[in-house]
Amino acid sequence: MVKVEIVEEKDAHASPYASSSSSRTSSSVSLASVDSDVSVDETLFERIAALKDIVPPTTRHNIATRISKTASFVKKSSKLIGNIVWVVTTSALLVGLPLALVVEDEAKAVAQEKELLEQHQGAQQVGLFFLYSMLIRAHGLIQMMAPSLYPSSGADASQPKGLVPPGF
Repeated sequence: MVKVEIVEEKDAHASPYASSSSSRTSSSVSLASVDSDVSVDETLFERIAALKDIVPPTTRHNIATRISKTASFVKKSSKLIGNIVWVVTTSALLVGLPLALVVEDEAKAVAQEKELLEQHQGAQQVGLFFLYSMLIRAHGLIQMMAPSLYPSSGADASQPKGLVPPGF
């Protein structure tokens, strides 16, 4: 708090602000020649701290209380959020990671089974194609070995064909 003190001047001529008649009319004394009580080395923090006496104590108390409550709320909230993040992260690592690994292994196994099935079907198709080509070749060999069993398309076409009665 500021203390107000009345100082009586003993030497009225020493002050440049004296109320003598000569000083009122002449301006020979300048303000630059007056020594200032303000320290040049004063910091901004010291100046702000000196302003605390301007604000009434009840207002200072209310401001300090609000700042304290806000700081406490921020501290408690950050601790709670930190705990929640910790629980979620730990749970994800303990439950989610093994689950993800199992799902990935299952997907690999399904892909292998599908690939194996496709290879098996491809082999069957190749085998059927091979079997079909072998049958065609065998049919050609049979035609070559026994030409009389199969009618020829060239020479016998001019001979009349016999009539077959119905019912035979």
